Amino acid sequence: MKRNIIIIGGGVIGLSCAYFLHKSGHKVTVIDQSKMDGGASYVNAGYLAPSHLIPLSAPGVMKQGIKWMLDSKSPLYIKPRLNSELIKWSWAFNKSCTSQHVQRVIPAMREIAVMGRDLYGQIKQEEGFDFQLEKKGLLMLCQTEKTLHHEGELVEIAQKEGLEARMLSIDEVKKMMPDAPLDIIGATYFECDHHTTPGAFMNELKTYLVNEGVVIRQEEKVIDFGVEKNNITFVKTDKEKLKADEYVLAAGSWASMLSRKLNINLLLQAGKGYRVQTTTPTGITYPSILAEAKIAVTPMNGFTRFAGTMEIAGINNHINTHRVDAIANGVQRYFPEVTVTPEEKAQAASGLRPVSPDGMPYIGKSSKCKNLTIATGHAMMGWTLGPSTGKLVQEVIDNVQPSVEMTLFHPDRKF
Repeated sequence: MKRNIIIIGGGVIGLSCAYFLHKSGHKVTVIDQSKMDGGASYVNAGYLAPSHLIPLSAPGVMKQGIKWMLDSKSPLYIKPRLNSELIKWSWAFNKSCTSQHVQRVIPAMREIAVMGRDLYGQIKQEEGFDFQLEKKGLLMLCQTEKTLHHEGELVEIAQKEGLEARMLSIDEVKKMMPDAPLDIIGATYFECDHHTTPGAFMNELKTYLVNEGVVIRQEEKVIDFGVEKNNITFVKTDKEKLKADEYVLAAGSWASMLSRKLNINLLLQAGKGYRVQTTTPTGITYPSILAEAKIAVTPMNGFTRFAGTMEIAGINNHINTHRVDAIANGVQRYFPEVTVTPEEKAQAASGLRPVSPDGMPYIGKSSKCKNLTIATGHAMMGWTLGPSTGKLVQEVIDNVQPSVEMTLFHPDRKF
């Protein structure tokens, strides 16, 4: 049955929901408070990464995060502050940092990530899109034996899950990228991963949706809801009231503030990530993560992007120059001949990724609101999981069998 659907949020999650709901025959409106030309959906590393099986909430992460708390240059930085939502989130995050949790979620993450990766190719083929989609895999470049051993353990986990992954010697890596001098001792290689240029995909998807009749309302902020008997009756924006049959909350790091207006408590923290990029030839031809530095390096159409850090410091767009410097310096430690200029660092951008306490996205309907479907909390996997989340949201709203088991993604799950 054709329904009128409002999607709150115009990032990759929201637009993917719009795409699949439109394809299913629904009338779709997307509302976003921004110009829809920046943020996490545009500045990410572009990875489609089933290799990322381990959630952020893994054993030892909270302990390491506390050690890093006083270092504004650290890969994971949690800004100390007295905030009740941060305290609740931190408590739940710490409870999730167990090996049992990791083992439980690995199969679910593999399934939804492979689905997301493959849907990018399907969308490109079906709609005739031209965005960059390369199947070169992902290198994990290591400078220490300890890190190389740890990454080797992750290769074994991936192999057990049926993903293509293997260890590489330094000579094998140099043969793959002969024009990029490297300072490493070895690497792992996840052939299962693909990569993209995010802005190109987002622009093509927006153009397609508008041409197909999907209404996109930019620079319009949702500020409240009308609710009767556990049903949303309207959304109130800073411009007018809008009514629909179904609503989708895909507002990223802002979703928890909006959900509280509906008496739904989504534990979320905004995890800021940064990107720096250069148009100077680097010789880097394969997507690579600098394992110890936790920096992503991606060859994109016309430039090389360096992205990284997870800064949990509330919702803000402030650029911390210390973190930008840390990315630039980290890249040069692994690629000694690659230099990021002061001008390129000055053009750094950031985006906020919504992070749940257990590292798993929230996808599905809460028992507290019958005509609301939630789609947020994807952390660093938002780009990979955009299309798969959109497809699952469409299946939830159409009340059909979901493509993957969704229990671990339920918005009402307990921590």
